[in-house]
Amino acid sequence: MVVLALNCGSSSLKFSLFDVAGRTDTLLAAGAAEDLGGSGTTTWLEDGRGNELVRRSRPVADHRAAVEAAVRDLREARLPAPAAIGHRVVFGGATYTGPARLGRALVATLETLVPFAPLHLPAEISGIAAASALFPALPQVACFDTAFHHRMPERARRLALPRTLWDRGIRRYGFHGLSYEYVVDTIGAERLGRAVIAHLGHGASLAAVADGVSIDTTMGLTPTGGIMMSTRSGDLDPGVLLHLATVHRYDAPALDALVNRESGLAGVSGLGGDMKTLLDERATRPEAALAITMFCYHVRKQIGAFAAALGGLDTLVFTAGIGERSADVRREVCEGLEHLGVRLDARANAASADLISPPGGRPDVRVVRTNENLVVARQTCRVLEERA
Repeated sequence: MVVLALNCGSSSLKFSLFDVAGRTDTLLAAGAAEDLGGSGTTTWLEDGRGNELVRRSRPVADHRAAVEAAVRDLREARLPAPAAIGHRVVFGGATYTGPARLGRALVATLETLVPFAPLHLPAEISGIAAASALFPALPQVACFDTAFHHRMPERARRLALPRTLWDRGIRRYGFHGLSYEYVVDTIGAERLGRAVIAHLGHGASLAAVADGVSIDTTMGLTPTGGIMMSTRSGDLDPGVLLHLATVHRYDAPALDALVNRESGLAGVSGLGGDMKTLLDERATRPEAALAITMFCYHVRKQIGAFAAALGGLDTLVFTAGIGERSADVRREVCEGLEHLGVRLDARANAASADLISPPGGRPDVRVVRTNENLVVARQTCRVLEERA
């Protein structure tokens, strides 16, 4: 089955075209539209071997236009037409604990969930609408980032709030589930054992995984919680928000802008939230150095906490953009974890090898290049095969 996997971010679209046959997955093409809404949105398309087919700078107003441009580029490149479309959907709430066939009822439910993920769900709903207009006869599947965490024990999902709020869905859901599922599938649940997986990208989170099952994670009700991120604050003393609201007269939109777009690496450094830029500037800009130090400290502290929750640590995995590419961040995160047995092979770490700890040591420290779109394609096929 040829599957088009769509991943609509808050200001971007990433997509991949796969031929999926059992456990044999062939990437046919991949592309993206970046910085949507700007006058110079970059769109690109590569074939399955990484050869560039399209690269343009052109106005692309929104996610609907981005999906239309992606499909047009795929057709002009004479790539196979999809037989199904899968969508990464960031939030499924308590209802959707696995991938589901898309229809009017599911889309209507997603619209009610927008307040839980206002940066992501509107973009994803727009992508679903665009794909439905372009391919009205094709089956579509929603693949939920929250689903991976649905088996967390109540002690991890429950917030220390009255049960009436739990009954209204106010709880820890967790995110980046498609990435975590890819890591588990790639390494294997048995080989992972008691694992901490660090998904470190523009959005960042960690998960404690035992035998392939999530038992805890850093993000909570929304993707704003957990460790500090590129532009998100991560966890805050609730009193900070109350103080800003009552003393400094921050309203809800101002608080939203603060915790989602003005904080994290960008807020601490004053130089933006791109980790590579901060690493380049750290030697001469103390604020860049502080932001990096804080980020690594927060990740390291969370690894220790999750090792305690797991009762030990067999595997530590770094994934996503920062986790996969930054040897400096991986090294700094691991410094101070020697009491858990964590050691790095400096040469392997510098090369971003699959195994970056000394062979035969414990825990294994690994780098996995995540592929959320492949998980979307696999889940889409699985749902459609089950309904056949």
